[in-house]
Amino acid sequence: MPAPAKLTLSLRVTGVRHDGYHLLDAEMVTLDLADTLIFDSGDAVAVVDEVVGATGVGDVPTGSQNLVARALALVGRQASVLLVKRIPAGAGLGGGSADAAAVLRWAGSFDPAVAVALGADVPFCVRGGRARVTGVGETIEPLAFEPRRFVLLLPPMSVSTAAVYRAWDERAPGLVAGGDHGAGNDLEDAAVAVAPRLAAWRDALVDVTGRRPRLAGSGSTWFIEGDPSEMGLGGREFLDLDGERAALRAVGTTAAFPDGCAS
Repeated sequence: MPAPAKLTLSLRVTGVRHDGYHLLDAEMVTLDLADTLIFDSGDAVAVVDEVVGATGVGDVPTGSQNLVARALALVGRQASVLLVKRIPAGAGLGGGSADAAAVLRWAGSFDPAVAVALGADVPFCVRGGRARVTGVGETIEPLAFEPRRFVLLLPPMSVSTAAVYRAWDERAPGLVAGGDHGAGNDLEDAAVAVAPRLAAWRDALVDVTGRRPRLAGSGSTWFIEGDPSEMGLGGREFLDLDGERAALRAVGTTAAFPDGCAS
């Protein structure tokens, strides 16, 4: 069962609901970078790390807090799941949400109101493709598929989504809310306030490509649209900075899953 990463092309935080959940207006696409879930009889979740560079699975929760286990519990199903991780944790690419969504598709659960209980990105990840996502993530407006290419820079660090939203709420000094500085992502300045090292990786990518990257979700991934050869990255798999190494991944968009289709 594939669990494709999601890339947030634009993100506006439009408000905060009475229960503290943030209201969003975002455009999301799925990518051909994907985890794989293999289902069998039993009752356990095992994780295999195939992440290239970046953060591996060190920040993936285990036991009942793992999103795969939580998704199984939500739909009242039991299975032994082998999770092959290729999407870095804490990278803003929705890896955990994609894994939970794969469980829901396997179980035949396609209701966004159910999926959003696992996270704001999960309803989109159940469907995939390209869509405008609003509300707290439960309102999905499908958009026409567009074949597009991107280069991802995957710094060797995780960024806490909860911490980034707290920074956005608190409006840390120098934080821009809803302006152009975030290049279409309201959370970019909050993410840099939480994890200042992000700015160094962004600037390193600018130095190599001459292009201004965008932040994926709440970070830590930076991305630029186009093919590696168009930006001077042909044949390059890593970017080095102060003794650290970040993976460069060329990816493309994928179409939505057919309605009611689990694979």
